Amino acid sequence: MLEAIEKLLILQDRDRKIRRVQQELGHIGPERETLRTKAATAQTQLDAAKNRIKQIESERKRLELDVEAKKTQIEKYANQQLQTRKNEEYRALAHEIDLCKADIVKIEDQEIVLMEQGEAAQKEITRATQEANEAKKLMDSQVAQLDQREANLKKELAELQTGRAELAAAVEETARTRYERLLRNRGDNVIVGVDNGVCGGCHMKLPPQVLVTCRSQQEIVACSNCGRILYYTRDMALAATE
Repeated sequence: MLEAIEKLLILQDRDRKIRRVQQELGHIGPERETLRTKAATAQTQLDAAKNRIKQIESERKRLELDVEAKKTQIEKYANQQLQTRKNEEYRALAHEIDLCKADIVKIEDQEIVLMEQGEAAQKEITRATQEANEAKKLMDSQVAQLDQREANLKKELAELQTGRAELAAAVEETARTRYERLLRNRGDNVIVGVDNGVCGGCHMKLPPQVLVTCRSQQEIVACSNCGRILYYTRDMALAATE
């Protein structure tokens, strides 16, 4: 194998490791944000449940005041009944008292509904509190793990990139320039083997002359279809299988 190919294979291996680390780093931010979003959503649901309890309690107190107001009105009408001597006025006051009593019954029915809603809301708070606590605990734990993983990956990436510069410098400039161009266009699968007469990159059949030149290992050979740099080792089947 050509020395340039050997060096390029080593460089390609380093580039693949760099890309892997970069991809892993790229996933950490979204994973962390997902955890935080879940925790925030759980907290929002808990806050909504607490607000619902406050609304119910406020409404219940308003209804209590309404009942007291109706009772005060009944006392007022009853006192007026004691003072009047006219049957018509007495009956009118009695009618107003009956209306107030009917209103009190309706209000008390509303209070019962609110009590039931309050019980349901309290259960919702209990559930939402548990979910919010679990989501926060999970977020804190996993975010800490992600932070540590991110720090480790950044350290690994820095080491890989530093080492890459040394590996790249060891490759002859023309070959390195060609490799870098292919790397930008083809990703990290640039130096590929020949097996059964096809390119290991695009998997297209190679012309016989390309195979012969590749086997001679006297110069850098490119795939006539995709332009990737080809190499051949003795363990590879050079000719296409029939």
